[in-house]
Amino acid sequence: MATSMTPRNQRAIPEDLLKALKSDIESRRIDHGMSLLSAPNIFESFTPDLKNAAPFLSTLAQWCDSGYCEPDLLRKLVATYSKESRIELSIANYVHIRVAEGMLAMADELFDNAIDHFDVVLRLAADMNAQDISLIANYWKARCLRKKGRHEDALMHINCVRELQVVCGQVHNKAAMLTLESLIFFEKGKLNEALNNLRAAERVLGHTDDYVLLGNIQSTYGRILQRKVLYAQAIEHYTKAIDLFRMRPSKCANVARAMVDMSFTRIQVVRQLRRNIDGHTAERQKDKRGPSHTILVRELSKLYEIILGDLNEAALIYKQHPNARGVARVHLYRGYLYLDMGELDLAADEGASVYASAESKRDIVLMASARNLQCMVENARLDEEIEGYADHSLAALDYARDAVELAGHTQDRRLLGTVHTWHGLSLSNPFFDSRHRAREVLERASAYM
Repeated sequence: MATSMTPRNQRAIPEDLLKALKSDIESRRIDHGMSLLSAPNIFESFTPDLKNAAPFLSTLAQWCDSGYCEPDLLRKLVATYSKESRIELSIANYVHIRVAEGMLAMADELFDNAIDHFDVVLRLAADMNAQDISLIANYWKARCLRKKGRHEDALMHINCVRELQVVCGQVHNKAAMLTLESLIFFEKGKLNEALNNLRAAERVLGHTDDYVLLGNIQSTYGRILQRKVLYAQAIEHYTKAIDLFRMRPSKCANVARAMVDMSFTRIQVVRQLRRNIDGHTAERQKDKRGPSHTILVRELSKLYEIILGDLNEAALIYKQHPNARGVARVHLYRGYLYLDMGELDLAADEGASVYASAESKRDIVLMASARNLQCMVENARLDEEIEGYADHSLAALDYARDAVELAGHTQDRRLLGTVHTWHGLSLSNPFFDSRHRAREVLERASAYM
């Protein structure tokens, strides 16, 4: 072939291929771009001395994020750059390597490490006036900051993305920014703003085949509708999200994430059903209003089985596609379910597992959630008058304080409100009976909520 006859130092990744890949990712023509990446020997023959090698890696990082492949392919190519070879790189090429490394750190859930990479990229891109590089670095940094619960900081970078998109003319890429911003609005309790963003994102995407982003939109709809107590509609959107994610095999972890979100929605249905069962008085039964107690209990048992089945399936997916945050959320929601079922020892075990998984990646949000679950379990043991009254009281308060300290490193107002609520409840139990202090903490919780 002609390329094999070309001197090694003149070989290149074709300029037109690079431009086509960038154009497809900007226009969300995913299948077309994936077909270009399937060209023979494009990866096997990759070496750092290829012309356009470094820009190809930052472009491939975006394709990897959109569902083309697992991060390991990109990791293998980045590893071909030795320390010695990096010294010889121009700044224009070096910045592309840092983009790719930032994406890999983000995929590995090493968010602080990823942010360090993106900060370097943003400084260098500003010097070079490389607005397209600045755009992706700002977007990915905003994603990392959101995962860390730093919502206001993430919104600052989203605003930078918005400004750069106007300059760069990346109309379809706007959908990703809108979806991310929608998630932050949701977490801040601004549900109408979140819905408006999602609708705008759908309009931008039109009939594109970006199944990953479309799935994220459906999944976010599910979260918002669950918060609006529209559980059936939320489950319908999660189901659509799962179908979309399954169209990109490399995004199995997204399937698991949607299943876990759907399980949390069903847990809310369980809680509502339990309230119906608890309020099912003999008078209502005599008047024959509503279903019988037996039917309600049978329905509750069926829901428990469905939720545990979905969480177990998600756990199996995460076993094949490791994701510490995903695993932690499986344990967290299983813990909530066991707590609801009165299986306090199992709920306590799940709480410990949440913390262990979250701590492995220093996921502060889920570490705080784990401690809060453990606090809830200890308070439930007090309510059930389980032996060890003093020990359970002390443990509940210790867990509550840990949860408050951890959540204090975030800007997640809902999380802050929740952990302060349980701190207040723990202070007000009969062992401490610190009503004045509890009232102060609960007022703080109310302000956050």
